Amino acid sequence: MPVLHRSRDDRRRPPLRFALPLGIAALLAAPLAVGSARAAPVPEGVSAPADRVDRDRPVFSHPTRITNPLFPITRVTQAVQLGHEADASLRHEITLIDEIKVFHWRGQRIETVVSQFVAYSDGQIAEVAYDYFAQADDGAVWYFGEHVANYADGVLDNHDGTWLAGRDGPPGMIMPSDPQVGDVYRPENIPGLVFEEVTVKAIDQTVAGPRGPVHGAIVVQERLSDGTLEDKTFAPGYGEFSAHVPVEDELVTVAVAVPTDSIGGATPPRLRQLSHDAARVFADAPSASWRRLAAKVGRMTSSWGDFARPVPPLLAEQMDDALGGLQEAVADRQRGDVRQAAIDVELAALDLRLQYSSPARIDHRRLEAWARQLRLDRSEHDGVGVASDRVILDAIAERLDDDDCR
Repeated sequence: MPVLHRSRDDRRRPPLRFALPLGIAALLAAPLAVGSARAAPVPEGVSAPADRVDRDRPVFSHPTRITNPLFPITRVTQAVQLGHEADASLRHEITLIDEIKVFHWRGQRIETVVSQFVAYSDGQIAEVAYDYFAQADDGAVWYFGEHVANYADGVLDNHDGTWLAGRDGPPGMIMPSDPQVGDVYRPENIPGLVFEEVTVKAIDQTVAGPRGPVHGAIVVQERLSDGTLEDKTFAPGYGEFSAHVPVEDELVTVAVAVPTDSIGGATPPRLRQLSHDAARVFADAPSASWRRLAAKVGRMTSSWGDFARPVPPLLAEQMDDALGGLQEAVADRQRGDVRQAAIDVELAALDLRLQYSSPARIDHRRLEAWARQLRLDRSEHDGVGVASDRVILDAIAERLDDDDCR
């Protein structure tokens, strides 16, 4: 999944068909503004045409049947990626949307699948994006554009990077059918608007996945329009597995993806209880005695320490950090910090529960947690936080429908 390809379609917001907590639907009524992409030149030193594997004219007989193992966009219903950019924590949620977007190119009517990308930086919204993909008859996956909404301090800042195939230029190959070392292709190839060139550096690699070794991965290097280089790994069952931008000290890696990392059976009672206890601590924090709060948090920490199921390493680290922050807030007797830490624990528990439940069910619970975050930020008169919370609630609501919420 192109986690660094940030996009958004200028469609209407789907109606909110279910009741959001705290009257959030009324807060989310205003549609996002639509802008245009910033021009970007083609960098010097790009490959000669003879080096490229994306020169043939693709045919799309069944474009939404995406079977390429290194870009299984229709088989991964939701993925969570965690990482950092310098000192800021990064979080990406990539979700398959139950929509089809049609493009017209070279006389073909081509249906594409839609993926939503949501990026967080230090817990605040950074971007909401929609990307469009189709598979050609030879098995290569093509990128038909992206519509980007970039945010600063919770407010829409720009739509830089937005482009649509057919309107602005051609689509670009994002994954060959059988990538080999030395292959070169351009996922974005509209000189003066967007440009990105990929070179395959290694194939048949093994990476450490959320549930153990994953074989058959490839490593590529991307050259962006400004000359920036990104190192990415694509793995079977995950698609884009990790992305590293050395010049920006940025790294994100898949923490969990479903159904790839799904576990059969019911959600373990301890995980359900952690979610419940975190919500209870949030509710009790304004008035409960510190002794009572400390006892509750102690039980939560002990329960997590005794959790016997295998846990994806990045999710385990996230929960350890969240519970540590909650313990510290209680020890410091900072009620606002306790409430914030309780939300962090609840969201970390929901990521763990994603292995046992559908993304829609988890997203519905995320709505409840982010509604509590909105309440907290309002009570602390945090205008930036409130603005960011509203966008996050809106983005999660957009990927839900009636059936999802039953």
